[in-house]
Amino acid sequence: MPEETTSIDYVMEAASGAHFSGLRLDGLLPSSATASAAPDSTLAPDSHPNRPFVIGVSGGTASGKTTVCDMIIQQLHDHRVVLVNQDSFYRGLRPEELERVHEYNFDHPDAFDTEQLLECMGKLISGQGVHVPIYDFKKHQRSSDSFRQVNASDVIILEGILVFHDQHVRDLMNMKIFVDTDADVRLARRIRRDTVERGRDINSVLEQYAKFVKPAFDDFVLPSKKYADVIIPRGGDNHVAIDLIVQHIRTKLGQHDLCKIYPNVYVIQSTFQIRGMHTLIRDRDISKHDFVFYSDRLIRLVVEHGLGHLPFTEKQVVTPTGSVYTGVDFCKKLCGVSIVRSGESMENALRACCKGIKIGKILIHRDGDNGKQLIYEKLPKDISERHVLLLDPVLATGNSANQAIELLIQKGVPENHIIFLNLISAPEGIHCVCKRFPSLKIVTSEIDVELNEEYRVIPGLGEFGDRYFGTDD
Repeated sequence: MPEETTSIDYVMEAASGAHFSGLRLDGLLPSSATASAAPDSTLAPDSHPNRPFVIGVSGGTASGKTTVCDMIIQQLHDHRVVLVNQDSFYRGLRPEELERVHEYNFDHPDAFDTEQLLECMGKLISGQGVHVPIYDFKKHQRSSDSFRQVNASDVIILEGILVFHDQHVRDLMNMKIFVDTDADVRLARRIRRDTVERGRDINSVLEQYAKFVKPAFDDFVLPSKKYADVIIPRGGDNHVAIDLIVQHIRTKLGQHDLCKIYPNVYVIQSTFQIRGMHTLIRDRDISKHDFVFYSDRLIRLVVEHGLGHLPFTEKQVVTPTGSVYTGVDFCKKLCGVSIVRSGESMENALRACCKGIKIGKILIHRDGDNGKQLIYEKLPKDISERHVLLLDPVLATGNSANQAIELLIQKGVPENHIIFLNLISAPEGIHCVCKRFPSLKIVTSEIDVELNEEYRVIPGLGEFGDRYFGTDD
């Protein structure tokens, strides 16, 4: 929809749809918004904009994986969470294998039908329900007349001893948890479980443990521990670790979908004040004075949030009461760089927050050369020693941003010392910048829906520089 004919109601609806990850964007995102997705997007965490949060939970046999999963599910009671067990995907044994079942290694990767596991997970991630097989551990066969219906959810937990072994399975996960429990405790639990729940005698359990379980743990399970993002000692007894994990998951579920894909993208927390200011500056009929006033307020919030991502050192001061207060000291080596000319609108807010800060300039030709022609640059001589706040209120295609970032890196600025600040971002621009520069940070106040065929952000706010500096007449 062209911006000139866009109603404010549509702007608010579209902006809310893009900003809150809890809302489905199927009705707002046209096919062009996902044109850059991988062909098999259901199996590519970085290419599916609405994929659920997938957690992998691994660990040795009887380490407490199921207990950890149950505790996470209970604490995430206000979200839709499903549990998928790798054990459901054991291959059914052939007659000749059943005759020598005591020699069959159930802890080897070949014991699982990984292809079917990937197929089921792919459907769940794409929002489809699946039929998960039910495995009979006494008959060593899948049930032929029953299955477990699993529906699409906000969170998918995939649990099993070897879920980290296969790279294709690992690549589906947003978080990988390894439950680390003492070997003696695991053996005791396994004996109790297999004798009570699976109808085996103690001698067969011990023989299987010594012959297959422990060697498989050493060969396959333990080496996969290196892929874990979080290691939980003592399993379900570690309430502190589980509480922290749940808190992290809640934070991720409350983020825009692109923030789940790119952990270096930060959207400032939305409030009615922020949404109200966005409503005003996006209104094409607002006066120039009000546009500048509310843009400046939003820019100040973005700058303050960006400064919060700078490194700090601990500092103690004595208060007027004679007490000692332990706080932090600001980053000293800092400068701003504005992408001319819209980026110059953000300079006053940066100067107001950082007294005496140096600000450089980069001018890039945006039209006719795909935003890649450098026209002018003037940067501090010691910029390679500084953290850089790159200023541009609108991130659209990302071409100009990439050119500016590349110039900073050529000048010796480490990629992870760059924080890119803008008011609104298009998903295409975020993909373009983050895929090329995964170590820098992007701080924005809202992520819009898409770019149109003219490469303008939709719903957007028009030509920001012209509106801000009064040259749009």
